[in-house]
Amino acid sequence: MDKNSPLEETLAPTRPAHVALVVLGLCFALSVLGRGLAESFTVFLKPISESFGWDRAEVVSVYSLTALAGGMSAPVIGRLFDHSGPRAVYCLGLLLLGGAFLVAAHSEYLWQFQLTIGLCVGIGVAFIGNVPNSILLGRWFGPRLPTAMAVVYSATGAGVLILLPASQIPVLLLPWRLFSSGAPHVVRKFDDGFADDGWTLLGAMRHHAFWALFSTFFFTAIGMYAIAPQVVVYLIEAGFAPRLAATAWGFSGIVLLFGMLGVSWLDGLIGRRPSVLFSYALSIAGIIMLWALQWYPNIFLLTGFVICFGSMIGSRGPLLSATAMKIFRGNRIGTIYGSISIGSGLGSAFGSWSGGVIHDLTHSYNPLIAFALVAVVLGMIPFLVVPALRH
Repeated sequence: MDKNSPLEETLAPTRPAHVALVVLGLCFALSVLGRGLAESFTVFLKPISESFGWDRAEVVSVYSLTALAGGMSAPVIGRLFDHSGPRAVYCLGLLLLGGAFLVAAHSEYLWQFQLTIGLCVGIGVAFIGNVPNSILLGRWFGPRLPTAMAVVYSATGAGVLILLPASQIPVLLLPWRLFSSGAPHVVRKFDDGFADDGWTLLGAMRHHAFWALFSTFFFTAIGMYAIAPQVVVYLIEAGFAPRLAATAWGFSGIVLLFGMLGVSWLDGLIGRRPSVLFSYALSIAGIIMLWALQWYPNIFLLTGFVICFGSMIGSRGPLLSATAMKIFRGNRIGTIYGSISIGSGLGSAFGSWSGGVIHDLTHSYNPLIAFALVAVVLGMIPFLVVPALRH
C-alpha cells in the first residue's frame, strides 16, 4: 500500500468542509490550465488563416479535433478514474498537455497542428477536465454538486495555459488518497431510489435517461460551437473594430461565471427543468441578437449577445453532470458519465467543423446561425419530453 504524502498527513485531520474547498480550488485551477488556451482559439482564427493561407474549415478543423478527441476519450478517462483514482488521471493529462505544446511550438503544417493542438491537447484537457472533476467533486459536495461544478465550468474563460511541464511535480505530491476518499457525510449518504443498484455501462445504455442526456450534450454543443469559433471574425465583418470584437467576446469568460452560478442558484430555487429551459431561452435570444448584429452593429445588441449567449455556454453542464450522478450513482459512475460526455465532444467537433464548412460553401453567416439555432432547440427537447429529465 502506498504511503501517505506529507501534505496528505497534514490535511487528514482537517475538517471535511475545508478539504472540500481545497478540492474545489484544485479542480478549478486544473480547468483553468486545461481550458484557458483551448477556448482562446477563437481570437486567433483569423490571423492563423491569413498567415498560413488556410481556409476557414481547415483552421477550424484543429478546434474540432480538440473537442472530438476530448469527447471520445471521456469513457476511457472515466474508467481509469474508477480503476486507478485521480492521481493517475490528472498527472497523465498534464504530461500529455505539456508534451503537446512543446511539440506544437515547432509545427509548420496543418496536420502537425491537428495532431498536437487537436488530438493531444483535446485528450489532455479531458484528462484534467469535467469528467474527473465531476466525479471527484461529487464525493465532497453531494447535493451541492451543481454549484461546485458551476465554479469549475467557469474556468473555461478564466485563464491561460502556463508552465504545464513544471506543474507535474506539485500535482504528484498532492494528497490524492484523501481527495478521492470524499466527505464522510456525502459518501455514506445515498438518495432514496438512486442508490447504487449495480449500474453498469451496458445497463445504463439501456435506460432512456442515458440517451436523453447524451443527445442534450450532443445537440447543444453543436449549436453553441458552430458559432463560438467564428464569433470574433463575424463581429469584425459586421463592422466592429478587431480590438473591440476580441474584447467583447473575451468578456464572455466573465459573464460565464455569473451565468453558471445563476443557473445553479435557480436550480435550487425553482427546480432543474425550469432552470435548464430558462438557460436555453437565453441562448436562443443570444443567437437572434447575433443574427441582428449584421444589420444593426451597435453596442447594445453586442452587449446583449455577449450576456445571453456567452453566459450560457456550458451553463447547463453542471446541472447535467449532477443529473447523471444522481441517476447512475455507483462505483461505475466514471465510466458511465464519461460515455455520456462523448455526446459533448462529438457535438463540439461536428458543430465547429460544420460551421466552417457552411461558411465556406455559402459565404454567409445566415445559414450557419440558422443551423446553430435548430441544434440548440433540439438540445432542449429532451427536457420537454423525457420523463427522467422532467422531474
